[in-house]
Parts: sequence; C-alpha cells; structure tokens
Amino acid sequence: MEFFLDTADVDEIREIAAWGILDGVTTNPSLIKKSGRDFKEVVAEIASICDGPISAEVTAMDTAGMIEQGLALKAELPENVIIKIPCTPEGLAATKVLSDEGIKTNVTLIFSASQALMAAKAGATYVSPFIGRIDDTGHDGMELIAEIMNTWANYDIDTKVLAASIRHPTHVLQCIQLGAHTATMPAKTFRQLMSHPLTDKGLEGFMRDWAEVEAAGNA
Repeated sequence: MEFFLDTADVDEIREIAAWGILDGVTTNPSLIKKSGRDFKEVVAEIASICDGPISAEVTAMDTAGMIEQGLALKAELPENVIIKIPCTPEGLAATKVLSDEGIKTNVTLIFSASQALMAAKAGATYVSPFIGRIDDTGHDGMELIAEIMNTWANYDIDTKVLAASIRHPTHVLQCIQLGAHTATMPAKTFRQLMSHPLTDKGLEGFMRDWAEVEAAGNA
C-alpha cells in the first residue's frame, strides 16, 4: 500500500518523509488555508520534499475552468504534482481532457462505487473515496471501500483507489485488508500507526538492562 500524508504543513511532511516510507501528499483548499501560505508556493515546497505524487486541487467548478487551471498548475509546478478534481459531471469531463493530455489526476469527494467507476473510465489516476465523512453520517465508510474494491476485481482497471478522510489507525488497517492501493492520512495517524505500548515497554527494559551491563563494565 502507498502511504500518503494529508496536510499542507511542510514541517509535518519533513518529519514523516524522514521515516523513509512517505509515498505522496494530498492537499485541498481547506488544508492550504490552514497553512496560511500561498497555494503554489507551498505545493512547490511539498513537491521538493516528497518525490511521490502531490495532489493540487483546482477551484473552478466548470469544465473549461478546471482544464485551464489543471494545465496551468502542471506548467508552473514540479513534475510530480498531479491535479485533484471534484467528482462532478464537469470534473469528469475535465479529467478526460487532462488524462488524454497525459496529465495525472486524483478525482476526489467520491461517496459511491458508481462515482469511482465513472471517474476511472474518465481516466483518473486515483479516485478518492471519503471514509470518515461517511462514518459521520452514521454509516460505515469501509463498506464503500469494499464495494469499490469488489467492482475493481470485476474489471481491468488501472486507476488506484486512494482511501481518504481517514480518522484513525483502524481505518488504515481495514483498507490494507480490503486491498486499497493507497491511504492518505494526517500526521497524527502516521504517528499512531507507529506507536505501541509493548514496543515502548520492551525498549525501556532493554535500555535498563544495558545500563546495568555498562555499569558493571565500568566497575
């Protein structure tokens, strides 16, 4: 599975990238606003830290505007930046045009298997189903991942399923078990995935015993 970081905070990206396991980064207008920085400036810096796919989202709502923004972003930003497009009829049309131009895309705000399949048919490189937001409505977001992966199993589809709106490590584990290709998550979830009390307890015991060994050697 590809592990993506969902943030526009370059300090978080540097931290997780240093682990050697970061495959890409997703951003959105809300995350860019939270960063307090210029959109293109921060995306370019992110792309310099992580050489995997970096999602930069268009803000136009019409097809022509999305295409224009997508082409401009690809022309002005590093090569590893891909264009993030909302899953709307206009977005599908823009995805088709951009994909035909060889531009990689991430179709976002997907809440059904049919949306995911149509985005794949339009040429999306990634489709992003939102797990946590479905959970927020009282339904099980993981059912959507299962439905999409079952759909993918029926057809020869190259598009990757990028699980988004991940809220906790269990979401990631369930995505792994269902075979999702990619998961994007906040830095907090990355840290939680690496943390376990038994690891901490075992390390404390090893260090305590080693301190006694060193003390005996220096006696």
